[in-house]
Amino acid sequence: MLRRSFLMSGAAMAALPACANAPERSVRVPQRPDDILARSAPAADALVAEAGLGGKVGFVVADAATGEVLETYNPIRPQPPASVAKAVTALYALETLGGGFQFETRLIATGPIRGGRLDGDLVLVGGGDPALDTDGLNALAAQARAAGLTEVAGRLLVADGALPGFDRIDRTQPEHVGYNPALGAVNVNFNRVHFSWRRNGSGYATTMDARTDRFRPEVSTARMRVADRSLPVYTYERDGEVDSWTVARGQLGGSGSRWLPVRNPALYAGDVLRSMLRANGVTAPAAARIGAAPNGTVIARERSAELTRVARTMLRYSNNLTAEILGLTSTVRLGVVPRTLDASGDVMSNWVQERTGARRPDFDDHSGLNGTTRISAADMVTVLTARGAMARLRPVMRELTIEGDVRIPIQAKTGTLNFVSGLAGYFNARSGRPLAFATFCSDLDRRGGLSVAERERPEGGRAWGQRARSLQFDLIERWEKVHV
Repeated sequence: MLRRSFLMSGAAMAALPACANAPERSVRVPQRPDDILARSAPAADALVAEAGLGGKVGFVVADAATGEVLETYNPIRPQPPASVAKAVTALYALETLGGGFQFETRLIATGPIRGGRLDGDLVLVGGGDPALDTDGLNALAAQARAAGLTEVAGRLLVADGALPGFDRIDRTQPEHVGYNPALGAVNVNFNRVHFSWRRNGSGYATTMDARTDRFRPEVSTARMRVADRSLPVYTYERDGEVDSWTVARGQLGGSGSRWLPVRNPALYAGDVLRSMLRANGVTAPAAARIGAAPNGTVIARERSAELTRVARTMLRYSNNLTAEILGLTSTVRLGVVPRTLDASGDVMSNWVQERTGARRPDFDDHSGLNGTTRISAADMVTVLTARGAMARLRPVMRELTIEGDVRIPIQAKTGTLNFVSGLAGYFNARSGRPLAFATFCSDLDRRGGLSVAERERPEGGRAWGQRARSLQFDLIERWEKVHV
């Protein structure tokens, strides 16, 4: 199999000609199960065999405008989509909340400000903004100072009751990976803390901070201790209101840094806000968490970008926290307050079935990080070709270019877990015909045999993923030529 290079461009995010003229209502050709199963081509069978993935492969390619299925391979086999799930979440959020929806974070004063002194509490009220960062908290602090505030006589509170909170997305992931943080109504720096170290004589100087390009406030809600061992590299425990970490001295070397997940996001946000208030000339006590926001006067507010832009960024960078917040916010908008991410995934699964007519998938989250989520290639393509879906999704998907015999631009979402690889989206055939596709590859036996320690860099995982991606590219090259 020829290796294919894969170029990525963020410039092609505007509305695309292929979806600008999509019909408002898809003209579907009814497909019986036996019809779908009969559309496997020998040439595609040979490509799958040549890939030698040792697991399961399923794909479907269809006319994006009509939904007519053109070619399949194991189309109805449920597979883990990995981050391809984020494309479904984007559609769920865009249609439930609207493309112009904005998250809002507020500062509320529960009493009057006299001579710079707030005779009451200052409350940070989270609205779920997944992109809020230290810069945003500084902007809130600056607005509070501009409103005349110099001292908080009462409490500094963080209200996070607008969304349910979870201390991590997937409990099977290694403890220290930054892509598996806590979630809630208050999310700062994607709920990650920056750990850095530098050799200092016979020991190490370490910092835990909430850095951006502009600010590097150290935090007290996360701490690190260097331990005299070689393995495990990191350990974690919750010590009261503090995320308490240790790191193995034998793994540090001279200096370095990495992002670690935050497990107490409300207090982390309050910790950073207090530093930003201080930087703007406002004194405040240490923060405490509450649920519902109290009554008071809004003295500062920050709004996120519109949801269309948030969804585009989420699909471009495949950020797990953003996907989960979009999904949770949509579920709450539908009137359900889920007790687990699985429960919110169930609401999205039901929505997919009702909205698109697909067989009900089984989403256990909104990001695809949980390897237990399942959707078939046929049902993924049904989502992509549902009425109005291409017009919403294709402009916000990342543009990728397959460099083979010819350059083939595609608008798609990738997905990768250990021994799981997915790719789904849109591209035009050589004739200009718009096509929708989904290809899922997995070796669940090999994935299931990994220990927790092996999950970050499993032996053979990178080579397997490269073969899976090459198969996906080769299939697109084939479809681009033959489905005119």
